Parts: sequence; structure tokens; C-alpha cells
Amino acid sequence: MNRTTLSLLAGTAALAAVTGFATLSSPQAATTAGTAAELPVERTSLLCPEPSTSEVAETSYTSFTPVTKNTGNDGKAELKAAAEESDGQNQNQSQSKNKGKDKDKSKGKKKAAKPVLTPKEPGTPVTGDTSGGDAPALVGTAEGKFAPGWTVQETTEVAAGAGRGLQGVNCSAPDTEFWFPGASTAADRTDYVHLTNPDDSAAVVDIELYGKDGALDSSLGEGITVAPHSSDPILLSTLTEEKQEDLTVHVNVRSGRVGAAVQALDDKLGGDWLAASTDPSGSLVLPGIPKDATAVRLVAYTPSDSDADLKVRLASPSGLITPAGNETLHVKGGMTTAVDLGDVTRGEAGSLVLTPTDDSVPVVAALRVVRGKGANQETAFIPATRPVGPRATVADNSAKGSTLSLTAPTRTATVKVTASAGSEGGEAVSKTFTIKAGTTQNVEAPTPTGLKGTFALTVEHVSGGPVYGARTLAATEDGVPGFTIQTLPDDRGMVAVPEADEDLSVLQK
Repeated sequence: MNRTTLSLLAGTAALAAVTGFATLSSPQAATTAGTAAELPVERTSLLCPEPSTSEVAETSYTSFTPVTKNTGNDGKAELKAAAEESDGQNQNQSQSKNKGKDKDKSKGKKKAAKPVLTPKEPGTPVTGDTSGGDAPALVGTAEGKFAPGWTVQETTEVAAGAGRGLQGVNCSAPDTEFWFPGASTAADRTDYVHLTNPDDSAAVVDIELYGKDGALDSSLGEGITVAPHSSDPILLSTLTEEKQEDLTVHVNVRSGRVGAAVQALDDKLGGDWLAASTDPSGSLVLPGIPKDATAVRLVAYTPSDSDADLKVRLASPSGLITPAGNETLHVKGGMTTAVDLGDVTRGEAGSLVLTPTDDSVPVVAALRVVRGKGANQETAFIPATRPVGPRATVADNSAKGSTLSLTAPTRTATVKVTASAGSEGGEAVSKTFTIKAGTTQNVEAPTPTGLKGTFALTVEHVSGGPVYGARTLAATEDGVPGFTIQTLPDDRGMVAVPEADEDLSVLQK
């Protein structure tokens, strides 16, 4: 093996170490030394939170990997319980205090996860379901040809009680920091932060809460230990005595790594999962507001000491418009700011675009969206998200009840949308769409030929400016317009190998 090859492998190994949960595939897919190459990741981890404690909950899981070139023929993927049993011995005192009464688990063996999904081939979804309130958190690992772009959707339908309606979340990769603007400790809200540790060693986590006047006194959120291969739902109202309608939750991992998501349950307005906002940034896009939304609330926070002044615009089907009365948003440093936008979409598809009016200050943001009226209202959340990038995928779509929304906030863009084969039969179909600059379009996404079961939608960027996307699932039951929204960030299934050159000087050090 010559020195040039060694340099390339060293660069590849270093990059794999940095990515943490994703490693690179074999060097055969790389181009010659000195030229950057895109390689598919060869290992991906995903974590799914405990879906519900309601005995009337019905939960489905859908796993899907898009077909990716240069992955080889080997690999596997599986989704299993984070821990097959829990005897309570690893729970520290602060965690016991932080859990709500309805989240207490009896000691002894924990019910085995149902289902344990084992996909057979990329390009075809695999599904499973479970019912009741005992389903555990799940840990998933995909390797080889199953790893690039692997996605798992968890969807729960709750017939009655707090949070009734449709709740959905994309199972996420473990990380060390998360921001959740849009949480609450109000009297009618029951919000939990679910922390899942997939590793063999314990993780230590701090949970910080920021309200309208800044940081809340929440010492019980410091130094929470999450035992190996376990999941802990932390009730926010046990971390502080303050009742605030709008909070930003900051999950900071001191050691180890976890998956994190907020389950927001409302006594009257249903509920859903609040996924983490993208990293703090001066400009943000929140895509896919349903055209029949009856109320939209924007919640924003800046971790900076400086205030942020943001221009608020709605990307509609005809272009960028400024919501009357909400032209700008002032976010004080270290404080959470919220504003009601009402029925901002006015019967049309829309996405919110936030840009700095002057100096750029990093911000995180999310939308709380309500559909329906009176006693028949339901809630979902849209966090600020990354662009689709080269490719993004969302699973658990059906021929009816799924809406794909795409926005190109700066420049016209072209995307290719592929509907996978169905989970029980059917053949993949693709369509190409052009999204005009500054607009949001609810596109007529294709459905598989001869569809049976559910399918995945994969969006690939073809040309033009950045594209952001979201998918809405809707299912009306007993007059309640149940719905859930998932964004489509870049799946990070491909990793760029840095340019590597021979450097003999390293041998002299």
C-alpha cells in the first residue's frame, strides 16, 4: 500500500470519527487521491421515543431506506427495544422526581418491543404496529446498503384523553445538543422531554428552560443520568414551579449522547411530538403550514446575549408576502418570544421564512399549528429545519391523507420526487417538479403503481436554489381533524471525503 493510499484512508478514518453515528463505506467508491468524493455512510443509528402511555393508543412504525449507489450487496437493519427489562436500579433520585405520575412504570420485566422491524431490501418499506401504553422506546441500527438515508416513522393515534388525535415523529439520530422552542408548562399542557441512551455507558444531561423573562430556575434539570440502553421521559412541570405558555427547552449532553424529542399533550387541543429545531441560525425556514390551519403561533429564542430582529414573511403559492401586523419579530437575548399569526395561510399552502433585518443573530424557532374549531381542534408542530439537500425521505404515506409541501425561498429549484414501492406491493414512480423562487407548493406527489400498504416519498434536489419540505399526515376521527407534520431535512446519507495529498513532512514530526 503506497503513501498516497494511506493518506486517503487516514483522512477517511478521521472524518468517520467526527460523524459519530455514521461511518464511511469502502474506499472502492472513492475517486483517485487528491479528488473529493461522495461516499455513502455505512452505519446509521436511530432512536424512537416511547409512543404513548394511553391504553387506547395505536402505534405504527415504518422503516425505509432509499436505494443508493456504491453501497455493495451486504448489510442489515433492525429496530428493537432500548432495554428488554427495567428493574429501576439505575434510576437516580432526580429522575424519579422528574417523571409524572402517569409515566411511572412498575418494576420488573418490561414488555418486549412490538414490532421489531427487520427490513429485507432497500427501496421497499417495512411496517409493524403495537397498541396500548406499554410500548418501549426503540433503538435502531442500519449497516451497509441499509444505512444511507435510513428513516423510521413512528405514528400514534390516540382516541381520547390528553393529546388525543394523531401524533407522529421521525426517529432521530443520537446527538449532544437539542433546542425545542414551543414547549410549555401551562396548566392545560403536559409536556415531556424523552431522553434515550443507545450506548453501553451512562449519559449525563442538563435540561435548561427559557421563558419570556429568560432562564427559569430549574435545578432539578441539572446532571440527569440516563442509564445505558434506557429511555427516560422527564415531565417539564416537575423541573420548575413556573407556569409559562411558551418555553424553549435546551438539552445539553455533558457526557455520552442521547436521542431527544418533546411530547406536547394538550387537554383540549390534542397534541403531537415537537422535534428539535435546526441549529441556531440567523435565517430560518419553517415549511409546510397546512392551508386550512386555523391558528399558527410562532415561538423563537436566541441563545445570544444580543437581541435578534427578524423579518417575517410567508412563502405562498404566488410568492413571498408579509403577514399584516407581523412584519417583524423582536427576540430579546436569552428570552423566548411568541406571537400569534392567526390563520396566516388564508386557505393556501405556506411556509414561514425568517431573515435578519440588520445584523445576523442566531435563533431557533418552531410553529404550533392548530386545525379545526371549537371542541374539534388538533395541534401539530413545525420546527425550523435544514434544507432537503441532495436527498430527503419521509415514510408512512398513503394514497389519501398525505400532503407533500415544498418551498424554494430564494431561487427557483427543480426536484425529483419518488414514491417507493408499497409495503405490501406496488412499483416505484417518480415525478419532477419546479418550485418557483419565493413560493410554497403542495405538489401532487406520485403514488406507486398498484399500491398496497404505505409508501415512502424521497425528494432529490436536481438544480437551482435550496428547497425545504414537510409532509402532513391527516386522519379525521369523530369530527377531530387529526394531523401530524414532519419536516424533510437532508438525510446525510452521503459524506464528502476531504481532498487528501501526500505529505512527507508528517514523517519528520
